[in-house]
Amino acid sequence: MIKNKGLIASYIVLGIFSFLSVFPLYYMFCGATNPSIDIIRGKLIPGTYLLENLKTLLDNQNLLLALWNSVKNSVIVTVLTLLVCSLAGYGFEIFHDKYKDRLMSVLLIAMMLPFVATIVPLFKMFSKMHLINSTAALILPTISTPFMIMLFRQSARSFPHDIIEASRLEGLGEIRIFFTMFIPVMRSTYGAAATVTFMNAWNSYLWPKIIFQSNDSITMPMLVANLKGGYFVDYGMLMLGVLICTLPTAIIFLALQKSFANGITGAVK
Repeated sequence: MIKNKGLIASYIVLGIFSFLSVFPLYYMFCGATNPSIDIIRGKLIPGTYLLENLKTLLDNQNLLLALWNSVKNSVIVTVLTLLVCSLAGYGFEIFHDKYKDRLMSVLLIAMMLPFVATIVPLFKMFSKMHLINSTAALILPTISTPFMIMLFRQSARSFPHDIIEASRLEGLGEIRIFFTMFIPVMRSTYGAAATVTFMNAWNSYLWPKIIFQSNDSITMPMLVANLKGGYFVDYGMLMLGVLICTLPTAIIFLALQKSFANGITGAVK
C-alpha cells in the first residue's frame, strides 16, 4: 500500500514537471496560430490564423535568408568544432604527458572566463584582420572550446588503447587510426557534442549581432529580436517566429537524444 502511494506520488510529481516543461511549447504553438488580440486575451487553444501570421512574417522579415544563414553557420561551426575539439581531446589523452596536463589546466581555468569579457579584444583583433562581417569571424572564436576538448578527452580515456596498439602494429598512421578507429567507436560522444554545439551556434545572438554589420547576414535569433521592435508588437507573428526558430534545435535534440545521453554519461559503443 505504501509502495503504491509512493508510486502515485511520483507520477503526480513527474506529471506536474512534465506539464511545466511542455506548456511553454504548447502556448507558443497556440500563439502562432492565433491573432495578436486573442493572445493578449489569453486564448489557450489553437486557432486558424497560422497562414496569416506566416504571410505577415514573410512580408516584414527576410525569413528564408535568416533560416539559410542560421543553418549554414550552425552546420559549419558544428562540423569544425567536432573535428578540432576531438583531435585536441584525443591528443591530450593518447599522447599524455605532464606538460599537456598543465596546458589542459590552463584551458579549464579559461572556462571560468565569460565570453562577454573577450568580445572587445576579439572585435579589435578581427577588425585589424579585416574580417568584420565575414563567416570566418563568426566561426574562429567558437570552433575550439575548453568544454568540448575536456568532453572528448574524458571520453578518450574509455577508448580501448589496445585498438591503437594493434593498429600501429598493422602499420596504420595516427591520423588514420583517429578517423577509422576512434571516431566510429566514440560516435555517442560525437552525438552529444554535435547536439550541444549546434544548439549553441543556432541560438547565438550577441556575437553575430556584433560581428555582422549587414542585413544580408541576419540569423534567426536576430530576426526574432527584430520582431519585438517598434511601438506595436504583433504577438502572433512573434510567436510564429519563435516557433520556427525553436524547431531546428528541437529536431536535432530529438534525433540525437540517445547519443546525447550515452555521450554525456561516457558510454562507448
